[in-house]
Amino acid sequence: MCNSLAPAAYRVSSEETESRKEYPPAPEALPVPVMDNHTHLDFRHGLIEVSVRDAMDSAEAVGVHGAVQVGCDLESSRFTVQAVDADPRLLGAVAIHPNDAPVYAGRGELESALAEIEELAAHPRIRAIGETGLDFFRTHGEGLVAQRYSFRRHIDIAKRLGLTLQIHDRDAHDDVVQVLMEEGAPERVVFHCFSGDEELARICNQNGWYMSFAGTMTFKNAGDLRAALAIAEPQRILVETDSPFLTPHPYRGRPNASYMVPYTVRSMAEVTGDDLSELCSRLAENTLEAYGSWA
Repeated sequence: MCNSLAPAAYRVSSEETESRKEYPPAPEALPVPVMDNHTHLDFRHGLIEVSVRDAMDSAEAVGVHGAVQVGCDLESSRFTVQAVDADPRLLGAVAIHPNDAPVYAGRGELESALAEIEELAAHPRIRAIGETGLDFFRTHGEGLVAQRYSFRRHIDIAKRLGLTLQIHDRDAHDDVVQVLMEEGAPERVVFHCFSGDEELARICNQNGWYMSFAGTMTFKNAGDLRAALAIAEPQRILVETDSPFLTPHPYRGRPNASYMVPYTVRSMAEVTGDDLSELCSRLAENTLEAYGSWA
């Protein structure tokens, strides 16, 4: 079941919808509140500009009572610190994205950028370093040198500050695991938008790493993701949107937002065979274990 309209903050006029896709309708509220552990509230879709408060109000109305706002560069990481100060329903993560690391390095600014990330991470509501990791889809050649170096430096920052590590892993499963083993993983590691198969799920189970499932697990061609979820240890699964990207089925291709977490959670329950309320409770408990209290 769902409401017929997107939340008011996400609606646009008929003139605007001609040049952009509309946000999907609001889903039925979850029976037990959960958190979206990866969103980008500073990334806007088309003409829509939704405030942090309106975005979280819309999410809370359907049982998504908190979120982790994630930075990808200095600008978005600074925004993240402002956002967590503005709304207590948010925690934050800050980092230089793997695809941005070569850009900063090319300008001779990677070291200063990493130093500022560490300064921003000292804020008490910044609970993770991320998203960081490896991306072999968009970065190639010499850029991978800076990417690997940046990943190792982010691991070091997370360990020294006692923060969770949020990993971006695209077409790089083996190398991400290798770097984590070589450097020594932080106490808490989250594979954001988990994109692996059963083999990677087993590695995460063995190492106590969290697997965060996004709308991608609802896609028709995502059999590997559903197989991975089916064998993931229950205490190691999380849910996210990665909004405004990766909108779950049946609204794939339209913009995403934290209020759409329930679509993914219900799909997860179908795969795991769990009672929906029990799965929600587990997801909430796991998220608190991964990031600490929102209070």
